[in-house]
Amino acid sequence: MHNRRLALQRKLKEMDLDAFLVTSKENRQYLTGFTGSYGWVLLTQNDVVLFTDFRYVEQAKMQAKGCKLVQFSQFAPSVTLRQYMEQFDLYTLGIESDRSTVEEYELLGNQIRKKAITPIKGFVEQIRQVKTEEEIACMTEAQRITDLAFDHVLKFIKPGVTELDIAIELEFFMRRNGAEKLSFDTIVASGKRSSLPHGAPTEKKIEVGDFVTMDYGCMYKGYCSDMTRTIVVGKVDEKQETVYNLVRKAQEEALAGIKAGVIGKDIHALAHNVFNEAGYGQYFGHGLGHSVGLEIHEEPRFSPRAEETILENMVITVEPGLYLPDWGGVRIEDLVVVKEDGYINLTHSPKELIIL
Repeated sequence: MHNRRLALQRKLKEMDLDAFLVTSKENRQYLTGFTGSYGWVLLTQNDVVLFTDFRYVEQAKMQAKGCKLVQFSQFAPSVTLRQYMEQFDLYTLGIESDRSTVEEYELLGNQIRKKAITPIKGFVEQIRQVKTEEEIACMTEAQRITDLAFDHVLKFIKPGVTELDIAIELEFFMRRNGAEKLSFDTIVASGKRSSLPHGAPTEKKIEVGDFVTMDYGCMYKGYCSDMTRTIVVGKVDEKQETVYNLVRKAQEEALAGIKAGVIGKDIHALAHNVFNEAGYGQYFGHGLGHSVGLEIHEEPRFSPRAEETILENMVITVEPGLYLPDWGGVRIEDLVVVKEDGYINLTHSPKELIIL
């Protein structure tokens, strides 16, 4: 954590800013270790200051090691911030332009001259892109729990259970086995509904011959997992096998191209080319993958517009899918750690077509 702060403090000096204000929960936790739901972090060229209110002071003392702690009124945080800046002769302030609301900006502007405020996008997030071994260990454990949940739910799925039943079973199992909470709202879509990439679970009952797509994950020590598997219940037809095997082939082609130094859009193209050559390109309409960490969707990505270079120890999903309206769909998603000469796959659930 000390190295994270030093890297950002060097950026402050390069940008000739006295301080940078962090208001987002994930960036606050990344810089201080504080997991409370309310607080600001003021990063100066020499200090890290955590502002929070009465409800979280004791928690902050335990978690935010190496930080100064300032208690402010939850009703007037910008006033306390101004007073602190005046006390320590801090005149220029960067803020999270992509995470701050207009209201927050106006409140700050009422206390600090707007000319002294510089909106900056991705100031902390850029440092967050490359994960430490400790962060990767947390995601490895989150994914281990997620894999266990898949093995468990296969014993639960049968004709007559609902999509909501499956989602609840996954969520309950993960919480019982060490997950703090879900990474995101669980997706379960079956039958024709499996053509919905983000189909929320419903009361629809599973029927013989249904695809069942499950996209889910959990959090461990603040870090996310993410995986998708599609299975079929009872029996499979030729078209289902064709579409499934095509998605699996696309993922294998993309995985084979991953290593440090590649460009995100080039990895996306490896998967999309498989679909195009088979005449299914129009049914793959989303990016191949996104980075994962404290948040479920981070940068950089594997997508048609992703110009960023992929670096070692970035953690990214690889999730090709085909979605045929009024028929169904398939998605297979793994979570991988990029390495210098390839990748480490954190996802260990089987990928052959499972027929329950």
